Amino acid sequence: MDLTNKNIIFVAGLGGIGLDTSRELVKRSPKNLVILDRVDNPVAVAELKAMNPKVTVTYYPYDVTVPVVETVKLLKTIFAKVKTVDVLINGAGILDDHQIERTIAINFTGLVNTTTAMMEFWDKRKGGPGGVVVNICSVTGFNAIYQVPVYSASKAAVVSFTMSMAKLAHITGVTAFSVNPGITKTTLVHKFNSWLDVEPRVAELLLEHPTQTTQQCAQNFVKAIEANKNGAVWKLDLGRLDLVEWTKHWDSGI
Repeated sequence: MDLTNKNIIFVAGLGGIGLDTSRELVKRSPKNLVILDRVDNPVAVAELKAMNPKVTVTYYPYDVTVPVVETVKLLKTIFAKVKTVDVLINGAGILDDHQIERTIAINFTGLVNTTTAMMEFWDKRKGGPGGVVVNICSVTGFNAIYQVPVYSASKAAVVSFTMSMAKLAHITGVTAFSVNPGITKTTLVHKFNSWLDVEPRVAELLLEHPTQTTQQCAQNFVKAIEANKNGAVWKLDLGRLDLVEWTKHWDSGI
């Protein structure tokens, strides 16, 4: 997909991997980059605007834990201004297995609700034009970091949800794929809580192994968006971009 003149909504596009990915997106000259984030970062927004004056960068405060109806209201405001949206990137996430309900609410429920709200505007059964959903998951969605089972399970849920969305594309007109970063040098992994404190040094132990930078991850992230492969499960690890071959162990048969 050529991102030139496209309209993109990026949830959580101002921090960590999100900010570097926003920088890479702006380089592609989309028409609009609409950033929804819980925390405002005017310095980052100003930087993105200055990087490419051809791109209209807009920020709206957004908490993914709000009900679907609230998200629909916000999206109505956005659509009234940009008219069409081509790509939705869901990037909100936390890593703290002490906060069980909040982890599930942000990493999974919030992502599902945001996507559900977008379907009001995209679903071809409602006369919508369709669109592309890009869900940021994690390699822990394949194989858990077992010391943070709540986080890992929330990411596995998103991988599964994204696969289902991709298979529903012929009904909804909305395609989907997941990008799954490996351990990346962000504030997210500097220090975090394990479930029931089973391993207080889990962050330290992970960072003893090779990692990737947020910039490396962001560059491959945008390559995955440009590839625009419905149903793809992308692994972004150690500066590489690889398609994951998902093995089918069971099929519903319907």
